[in-house]
Amino acid sequence: MNIVYSPCPNDTFIFHALTHGLIPNTPKFDVTYADIDITNGLAVKGDSPEIMKISYAALPYMHEDYRLLPCGGALGRGCGPLVLSNDYTKAEDLAGKTVAVPSERSTAYLLFRLWAAQQIPGGVGKIIVMPFHEIMPAVRDGKIDAGLVIHEARFTYQNFNLKLLTDLGDWWEQDTGSPIPLGAIIAKKSLNLGELTDWIRQSVNYAWDNPEASMDYVLEHAQEMSPEVAKSHIDLYVNEFSADLGNAGFAAVESLLGRAMQEGLVPQIDLEKISFRG
Repeated sequence: MNIVYSPCPNDTFIFHALTHGLIPNTPKFDVTYADIDITNGLAVKGDSPEIMKISYAALPYMHEDYRLLPCGGALGRGCGPLVLSNDYTKAEDLAGKTVAVPSERSTAYLLFRLWAAQQIPGGVGKIIVMPFHEIMPAVRDGKIDAGLVIHEARFTYQNFNLKLLTDLGDWWEQDTGSPIPLGAIIAKKSLNLGELTDWIRQSVNYAWDNPEASMDYVLEHAQEMSPEVAKSHIDLYVNEFSADLGNAGFAAVESLLGRAMQEGLVPQIDLEKISFRG
């Protein structure tokens, strides 16, 4: 069975047990590691991998052969994307400026667009898509005016002498009261989604019960991240919503996509029709 997720610690931590034969009665999984911008593009194609991690913002573009699973993803509080710069400290400073983002169909970029529409008169200037690990060096070196960053950049941006212009997670939570939906797990609807959901939940629980078991695997793929930063990353992004979105999680997704649809930023969808809630 083919599965695609990022090399980030939260994904490798969650899926370690499932993809290493530690969950009973599961098939062999063929793992591909890919940046979120790649998987968001794959989600549009019907001949793409059977299971993958995408941005919640990409759900409206997802091929009809996929369904959203209620576990394995990333949704929470205090874990939103950051807008960083060298020199700017206020939202209006970005008017007409160049900003790098990790994907045009990422939750981070969708939040940025919602925030910018509310906070920046006239809007920003040019948007450039970059792999997320290239954004902070580009901002530091003055190649771009500001950058939208995700993942472990939350813990490391100070190493690049960058300034936090805004935390979009804080803005979203204050504006809506909802946790922030970041990464979703989708699977082909032709699969046994109930069985797959159970396997992923077992993998999450195994990771929590045996946190050291996956550490070598996590660090192998963590792009030279220190064990301390990797653990902080896991603690922030792997939470109760990783095991079960539940009513609160699905409501948060509906809030994000509902507002985006209202603003005309994404196509209209019915979340109930594309979700598996087992």
